[in-house]
Amino acid sequence: MMDRRRFLTLGGLSAAALIAEACDSRGPKSAQKLLRWAERENEGVERFLFRHTSMDHAASARNAGRRMPSYYISDKPPVWDEAARGAWALEVTGAVARPLRLTLRDLARLPHLTQRINHYCVEGWTAATTFTGVRVSHLAQLAGIRPDAQYVDFQSFDSGYHESWDLESAMHPQTLVAFAREGRFLDPWYGAPARVHSPVKLGYKNTKYLTKVVFLPHRNGGYWSDKGYEWYGGT
Repeated sequence: MMDRRRFLTLGGLSAAALIAEACDSRGPKSAQKLLRWAERENEGVERFLFRHTSMDHAASARNAGRRMPSYYISDKPPVWDEAARGAWALEVTGAVARPLRLTLRDLARLPHLTQRINHYCVEGWTAATTFTGVRVSHLAQLAGIRPDAQYVDFQSFDSGYHESWDLESAMHPQTLVAFAREGRFLDPWYGAPARVHSPVKLGYKNTKYLTKVVFLPHRNGGYWSDKGYEWYGGT
């Protein structure tokens, strides 16, 4: 996977160089068409290189612990307010035969796994950490996704944050709805009560403070994707 990531980094630098050469006195807006083209090309390469059999392994022998940065878009770490909203539950819905509603206890009782992996940030840093959770592919199986489901939108209570994914990446065996990190249930800094996490996607694609997993026939963008970040966001 490291070779693939390095290849994509080099590819990104090439695209950036092309864009830089194309920039003129009219400013960045003049490069938007080229940026959209570069993103389509990058996504094609990333999809070609994606392998469901490729498994990520933590590069460092030590977990990042509290040193791992935490991001959210609200003014402070979002906390689920049971008094106002009732007990938290995760909905699995959309293009499915059997919509699910899972409390945190329900989620923790499902078959789950603990994995040490890398967390890749779009800013360039990588952190080794451990997540425990349920495979998204298992939730898809329980809900009975329909054949027209090609994308998945992960929605949160962090001021409406969401990011949609391609189905193949969501079904990767290391893509989890995680409820614990490094041996403890998630706290508000890291996305409590549950979040999506996978080493096949950059950090901003890994929605924290999860409320819904929605299977869709069409992609529907995302918080950062709609602001110009690459929609695919693969590692």
